[in-house]
Amino acid sequence: MSAFSLPRSRRLALAAPLALAAALAAAPTPARASDHLDSPSVIADPRADIGDLYAWMQPDGRRLNLAMTVVGHSFSDRLRYVFRIDSAHRFGGAERSLEIVCRFPSAQRAQCVADGVDAASGDARGEDGLWGGKRRLRVFAGLRDDPFYNNVRGTRAAYDVADAALRAGAPRDASGCARLDADTVRAIAEQWRHTDGGPATNLLAGWTPAALVVQIDLNAADRGGPLLAVWAATESSERRIDRAGRVLTGNALLGTLDGEEVSDRLKERYNAIAPAQGGEFVGEIEKGLALYDGFDGRCGNSLLAAPGAQRYRALALLLADDRLWIDSRRRRCEQPFAVELAQAAGRRAYRRDCGGRTPLQAAINVYRSLLVDGRTDSVSDGLLRDEKTPSLSKFPFLVPAEREYRP
Repeated sequence: MSAFSLPRSRRLALAAPLALAAALAAAPTPARASDHLDSPSVIADPRADIGDLYAWMQPDGRRLNLAMTVVGHSFSDRLRYVFRIDSAHRFGGAERSLEIVCRFPSAQRAQCVADGVDAASGDARGEDGLWGGKRRLRVFAGLRDDPFYNNVRGTRAAYDVADAALRAGAPRDASGCARLDADTVRAIAEQWRHTDGGPATNLLAGWTPAALVVQIDLNAADRGGPLLAVWAATESSERRIDRAGRVLTGNALLGTLDGEEVSDRLKERYNAIAPAQGGEFVGEIEKGLALYDGFDGRCGNSLLAAPGAQRYRALALLLADDRLWIDSRRRRCEQPFAVELAQAAGRRAYRRDCGGRTPLQAAINVYRSLLVDGRTDSVSDGLLRDEKTPSLSKFPFLVPAEREYRP
C-alpha cells in the first residue's frame, strides 16, 4: 500500500457519513483538512468530529475569542463540547485552568458553563449570540461558512510525487529524512501550488459546518498568567472522542507511513488522552517530521532541528503537547505559532504578536513551512484566503452559511 494512500475500505467508510467525507476520502492522510475525519470514531459520528480550533484576542484586549467547527451540520444531544484554557507565566506550563462546557439538549437550546465564571442557557443561533447571566460569557452555535481553506488535491499530488521517490529508493539518513533530488523537490512544490495542473482550488469551498463560538472575559481566562494554552474536545459520558489543538498535528504526523490498522489505533488513542499525556507519541511524531523535513531537498533545517539521530526530538516534544498558545498581553494576532517561535525558538521578532490562530490565517501553510525548513512562508498550497472573509472583531466572527443545510 502506498505510504500516502488510504485503503479502499477507509475510502468507502469516509464516503458514507457526509458529502465532505466523500470529497476528502480520496486524499492521502496528510493531505486531509486540518483535523477532519481522523479516526473511526469521528467517521462514525461527524457531530463528534472537530474540524478546526481557533483562538485569538479581541482587538480591545479585554476578551478571548474561541471557535470550533464541527464536521457534522449539527450538535449532538449526547455529547459535551469543551474548550479548555490553561494559563501560565511560562511557556509550556499550566498554573490554572478554565473549562467551558456546552451541551445541546435540543437544536434550539444550548447550555454553556464557564466553571465558576458564568453560564448561558437558551437559543444561541442568533447573530448577537447568547449572553451569560453575568455577561462574562457569550455563545453562538449554528451553521457557518467553514473558514478553513485547503488545496487537498494539490497536496495529494505533491505527496504522490514524494511517494514515488520513496518507492524508487530515495536514500534516508540516520534520522529518517529522505534525500530527494532537485527534480523531485521542484515537482513537489509545483504540484502543491496547483489543482489538477490548473489554479489552486479550495476543496472546502461552500462547506457549512456547525460552529461553536465563545467569547470569554480575559480576566476569567488568565488567572494563572498571561500565556494561554487552548485545546478543544468532544466527549461522551464514557470517554473523550476527539480533540484539537494546533492545526494538523494529530492528522498528519501520526501513522503517516503505516497501514490503516496502526494509523487508526494511534489516532484513537491520541484523541482519547489530554495534551499532558502526549509524550507517548513523541517517537511517532518524529517519524512524520522526518518525512516533511526532506521536502525541500535538505535534511536538518526544520524548526528546532538538532544534529544527530534525535534531530527532531525537540520539535516532537513541543508538538506532542498539542495546545494552541496565545500571549494575551498582545492585541495583534497575525502570526500563527508566534508564541512557539518566540518562546521555544528564541525568535524575538514574534514577541509582539499574540499567536493563536484566527479564522483569517493560512495556518496550515505556516505549519508545513516550519516542518519543511523552519521558515513561516516557504510552503504554499496556492491558496491565500478563503472565498468568504470572517471578522476578527465582530461576533460571531464566522460568515453565515448561504443556505440552510438539509440532509
